[in-house]
Amino acid sequence: MDVKTLAVVGAGQMGAGIAQIAAQSGLEVMLIDVNPELVQKGLAGIRGQLDRAVGKGKLKAEEAQAIVARLKAGAPDDARNAQFAVEAVTENEDVKRKVFQSLAKAMPQDAVLATNTSSIPISRIAASVPNPERVIGMHFMNPVPVMQLVEIIRGAQTSDAAYATTRALAERMGKTTVLSKDMPGFIVNRILIPMLNEACFALQEGLASAEDIDTAMKLGTNVPMGPLTLADFIGLDTCLYIAEVLHKGLGDDKYRPAPLLRQYVDAGWLGRKSKRGFYRY
Repeated sequence: MDVKTLAVVGAGQMGAGIAQIAAQSGLEVMLIDVNPELVQKGLAGIRGQLDRAVGKGKLKAEEAQAIVARLKAGAPDDARNAQFAVEAVTENEDVKRKVFQSLAKAMPQDAVLATNTSSIPISRIAASVPNPERVIGMHFMNPVPVMQLVEIIRGAQTSDAAYATTRALAERMGKTTVLSKDMPGFIVNRILIPMLNEACFALQEGLASAEDIDTAMKLGTNVPMGPLTLADFIGLDTCLYIAEVLHKGLGDDKYRPAPLLRQYVDAGWLGRKSKRGFYRY
């Protein structure tokens, strides 16, 4: 399928990032959210990023103007004009199912419906809509304009055509793709979240300070940021949710969330977005 118009549902950080790179790749993009204010905030953030790129000489002013012209604010029903949709709402299965049911009603029957979920089973989401073979996982990394990877996840029902269209679209956006089976956590979070969770256990047990844990991992394994800093960046509530998905889905206690992680989430210390997590911001 030749995708010309993309609907991005969810105007938060991930949705806005997906909309930006899609528009940069020449696609017409509708950024959709039930909250119109979030859409305007998302579009304003994209314009700000493009303006900074122009100021640094990384982008020509006329190119930035053309990208902005391809971005439109949309209401949920506007998805009917798109051949492909990417859902990027909050990591809550009930919310995502409602979005997919709405998209399935509004869009053509052959439109591909992709979810940016980082952990929820694709097969379960697909089972909630007609023509489940068009549902697929398309997991972008954060921040979307910077990170190179897109994880593609085929559910039990996903067709070869939906996979081919999704892979071609990701590559058009300049991304490198990997293919994962529909298993808890997929590839990245199956490996990443246990590492972050173990760092929480190490801090809880007094092995070292948060700063020393992060410094040890940065310099000892040559990663750009330590695990506790990364957890704060992702959001501790998101880390906890994915850890719970892994624990429940795989049935192994090695995936159990650290009590300290749960305590911080209960306290509302969610990381950067709440100005406090393992560090203060």
